[in-house]
Amino acid sequence: MDAKLRYTTMRDALRRTGRPIVYSLCEWGVNRPWEWAKDVGHLWRTTGDITDSYKSMLGIAKANWTLADYAGPGHWNDPDMLEVGNRGMTDNEYRSHFNLWAIMAAPLLIGSDLRTATPQTFEILGNREVIAIDQDPLGVQGKPIRSAGGVHVLVKPLQNGDKAVLLFNEGEKTERVTTTAAEIGLPQASGYKLRDLWAHTDRHTAGTIAATLPPHGSAMFRVNADRGWAKYPPAVDTGAALQTAYPGALPLVEPGDNASVTTSATNNGRAPAMTVKSELTGPAGWEARPESPNNTASLRTGESLNTKWLVKVPASAKPGLYVLTVRTTFRSDAEPRFDLEVRVPPPAPRTNAYVSDLTWLSSDNGWGPVERDTSNGEADAGDGNPMTINGVTFAKGIGAHAPSNIEFYVGGRCTSLAANVGVDDEEGADGSVGFEVWANGAKIADSGVMTNAMPAKPISADITGAMVVRLVVNDGGNGITSDHGDWADLRVTCA
Repeated sequence: MDAKLRYTTMRDALRRTGRPIVYSLCEWGVNRPWEWAKDVGHLWRTTGDITDSYKSMLGIAKANWTLADYAGPGHWNDPDMLEVGNRGMTDNEYRSHFNLWAIMAAPLLIGSDLRTATPQTFEILGNREVIAIDQDPLGVQGKPIRSAGGVHVLVKPLQNGDKAVLLFNEGEKTERVTTTAAEIGLPQASGYKLRDLWAHTDRHTAGTIAATLPPHGSAMFRVNADRGWAKYPPAVDTGAALQTAYPGALPLVEPGDNASVTTSATNNGRAPAMTVKSELTGPAGWEARPESPNNTASLRTGESLNTKWLVKVPASAKPGLYVLTVRTTFRSDAEPRFDLEVRVPPPAPRTNAYVSDLTWLSSDNGWGPVERDTSNGEADAGDGNPMTINGVTFAKGIGAHAPSNIEFYVGGRCTSLAANVGVDDEEGADGSVGFEVWANGAKIADSGVMTNAMPAKPISADITGAMVVRLVVNDGGNGITSDHGDWADLRVTCA
């Protein structure tokens, strides 16, 4: 029985009960239900199952937002439940998750255990202003009006003529994301009211809608052409960036070192922002000193105050994430702020080492976590098997599943990397992957496509001078099927 007939038969049976019932279709988008299910059910899954990872959430969001024209009142695209609070993503990523689902008019089904939810989880799930965007009676699914370089602007028209705007930075470095009232479809006006749905503040803008966003971060606004715009303070967006070793690098600082940070405050309002001052603060023991002016008498429309700061990292700083906060004050009750996350890395290896024995900066994986010294079990940590490639078993290494990325810090102290790579024997003949080594943002080694029928292949790379090494497992160019990639005997030579 084909999918349309099967679900139509169930629809007819539900109607015969005479009771109002919400009918949700779930065949994971295999039969393109958005093309035929409008008169069959109220919502339909558009993708495979979501998992509690940023990569899964992002992939599903991108697939779902292309289907905006099929949704409307009483018939909705369903990109699967919310993962907010399940602890596989950061709160920053969960806010983006919630924003994306809301702008796409998706069903907001809580998928976490509220008995153990954190205050931050309740804050995200309970944001009534964002929920109102999702449930707006006009029933239009928001969609991107611009996407380039991992930066996205999504817009959703609302019943009262307002526009909901989501600025989203999917990438790995801080970005200032902008749009305009004209670009989002509002009529020309001398000023606009800008409602920040997370800060819960009202500002005015001359037309620019902007936010400086951390990696994976987002900002959501409700915007309208308001004749009373002048009663609101000007919208000033604030940001900060750390000078890194190479473009796109993680913002890393070593204990006892000095770091260079640049802060910015930009006036997007029609009226000037008066008596503007920026302050940068860090955790206890961190010092921040301005090396250029951090105040000005006024900022007119479009003007910015940019300040360079010297940040002293205490020698006692332990590995982990730290937050540097920039606050901008001016003559109003407004105090825009931006939190810049910086990372003190674990100590770089001082002797030759297996990478599976190091503390990594980050890792993500297609299915389940990346495993140390076993193959990938696709579900929970520690569920892998001995790594075996073409009949040869290896005691040390890393078990991954495409697509996979692992980053670790070597701090310029290592000279070479070597491994034997291949598809694990636990997978069938469909498995095919490629292994890549990246150093300081540049690819320096590539295995080419490896299949289950091939023996382990040696791969090596010169990492002299590298600060960060990234290991990539791709799908071999033919989609993700049985793609268990082993970095067997993976080791670095260091001094």
